[in-house]
Amino acid sequence: MALSRVERERVNDSRLKLQSVNNSLSHIDPSKVPDIDEIQECLENAEKTLDGALRSPEAPEEKPQ
Repeated sequence: MALSRVERERVNDSRLKLQSVNNSLSHIDPSKVPDIDEIQECLENAEKTLDGALRSPEAPEEKPQ
């Protein structure tokens, strides 16, 4: 199902936040965060899923009646 422009913006914002968190974690000593590899893998998978949603065609905008 196609995303509206507003939904696409929200999904993209979320995707960018995931990238930011993943980038922040890459600067932390892995021994200090339990399961950091699994956390980063989860963030990467979530980002890929959201990226896939953004590749779908945009829904046509509804016109007021």
